[in-house]
Amino acid sequence: MDAAVNNETIAKGAEWLIKEQLPAQTFMANEFDEEQLMIRDLCTQFLETEVWPNLDRIDSMEPGLMKSLVQKAGEQGLLATSFPEEYGGLGKDFVTSTIINEYLGAGHSFSVAIAAHTGIGTLPILYFGNPEQKQRYIPRLITGEWTGAYGLTEPNSGSDALSARTTARLSDDGKYYILNGQKCWITNGGFADVYTVFAKVDGDQFTGFIVERGTEGFTQGPEEQKMGIKGSSTVQLYFQDAKVPVENVLGEIGKGHKIAFNILNIGRLKLCAAALGGARKAFNTSLEYAKTREQFKQPISNFGAIKHKLAAMAIGMFAAESALYRTAKWIDQFEQKLLAEGKPFNEALLGAAEEYAIECAMLKVFGSELLDFVVDEGVQIHGGNGFSAEYNISRAYRDSRINRIYEGTNEINRLLILDMTLKRAMQGRLNLMAPAMEVQKELMSIPDFGTEEETPFAEERKLIINLKKAILMVAGAAAQKLMMKIESEQEILMHIADMAMEVFHAESMLLRTMKTAETKGAAVAADYADMTRIYLYDAADHVNKAGKDAINGFAEGDEQRMILMGLKRFTKAQPFNSKEARRRIADKLITTGYYNF
Repeated sequence: MDAAVNNETIAKGAEWLIKEQLPAQTFMANEFDEEQLMIRDLCTQFLETEVWPNLDRIDSMEPGLMKSLVQKAGEQGLLATSFPEEYGGLGKDFVTSTIINEYLGAGHSFSVAIAAHTGIGTLPILYFGNPEQKQRYIPRLITGEWTGAYGLTEPNSGSDALSARTTARLSDDGKYYILNGQKCWITNGGFADVYTVFAKVDGDQFTGFIVERGTEGFTQGPEEQKMGIKGSSTVQLYFQDAKVPVENVLGEIGKGHKIAFNILNIGRLKLCAAALGGARKAFNTSLEYAKTREQFKQPISNFGAIKHKLAAMAIGMFAAESALYRTAKWIDQFEQKLLAEGKPFNEALLGAAEEYAIECAMLKVFGSELLDFVVDEGVQIHGGNGFSAEYNISRAYRDSRINRIYEGTNEINRLLILDMTLKRAMQGRLNLMAPAMEVQKELMSIPDFGTEEETPFAEERKLIINLKKAILMVAGAAAQKLMMKIESEQEILMHIADMAMEVFHAESMLLRTMKTAETKGAAVAADYADMTRIYLYDAADHVNKAGKDAINGFAEGDEQRMILMGLKRFTKAQPFNSKEARRRIADKLITTGYYNF
């Protein structure tokens, strides 16, 4: 654990909403150590040599190509980084594994294959397998000798995973479970060697199983024809009296939901990381095009409309990166805390990921929607050429769309954000009541028109505090008014989730900016300050709009007027020339030639 961090200073999940966060406690991407930078560069070199030159071959599903690329990644140690040394892994920390997900995230269909293999294809066995299962599978999976896949979704059960109809019954001789059913949308399914599959024992006990390719009664369907990620193997799995040995039950009978839902927390954060890597690649491609494409006798990067787009894309990436590594470090620190308390490694990381499940859900939504925004603007910068298959931005546009669907749709994740927060409050894990009551008292008081403190970023810090008050006010009023009915008011839940996401990312940017200014000086932090102020200025309006939509959905009369007045007070931002700030950011990017913040 970091020398500067102890158990008292580690922020708990969602605690940022009610507790002041300090720059010194915030980890940022600028702080990667030498080994992490080396691994980052290794990932980029792998894409440059093995993946990017072969994107058309990958998308055409050339037989054996994707599996061979996964194996080559294994040979270079890119599959083994975060796995324990006892199974042949390198035993690196969670931040390092996040770096790998980010910097391999620019590999289009390859990124999907590698993320599925190292995540949902391998982690269920690592975290829930018994010693014999781990020894049999993990060493082969982390070298790339074998490839992993994950079978959860069925034709009639998507977000409602527990309604799966695949069944398992014990054979008469007690040696096998006989599986019958169907799984769909299985990434790596066409070439994987090992599958984690979920079925209901005796029709109701949701359970995980390890199923190997070649198992009697287990077959795979043809490759799906998809809108994007065309090179990613996606098939259906069929089980017709498939005989799975009893020793291949994963975890406990009837406890499969623990595997399915815990693995998703880590997957959501790492999807954000991969989306960020893809966004950086799309941005750099678009920036290069804007600098070389001439119209009206000058590069289009000279025009204000293009500068606005470039700055907006970069600001979104800076926001995602700031929140991503802030959370990844929290998970790493909490894991170390649990290990120090005597928890085994699997319980430590799963426990840490669960602690920050709310943040992981926010990252998944933000990262996937950021990538969609960046590739969409990238196509626009390319103009008509962006619609041509000859330009890679069109591939990036198609490949991006899936990210808002898998690892839990963005709608499901938005609903989870407030649902999990309120449940933690009811369980006593998060003290929301006292801060919410303080906000209620403030609403009844005269606003403070005192002078601003003259310290760096005082105005921005105050706005963050007020935006958090807006969340507490709206969420508290909604919960008080709707009570148990709030779960069915999905629109209101999603509006409040949007408020929380805006503020979490804005605060992450501000803390990173303040830490940089404190450690390296205001001049070095000037670009960060511009991006943070632009984002925060816009976020105030976004929080106001989402808050109004939520309030108008549950309140009326005097109650409505009072809460709306409070919302207006808490979302008031000082005037700011965001146009000039965006131009400064864009000019810096144009001069540098790539995203370098």
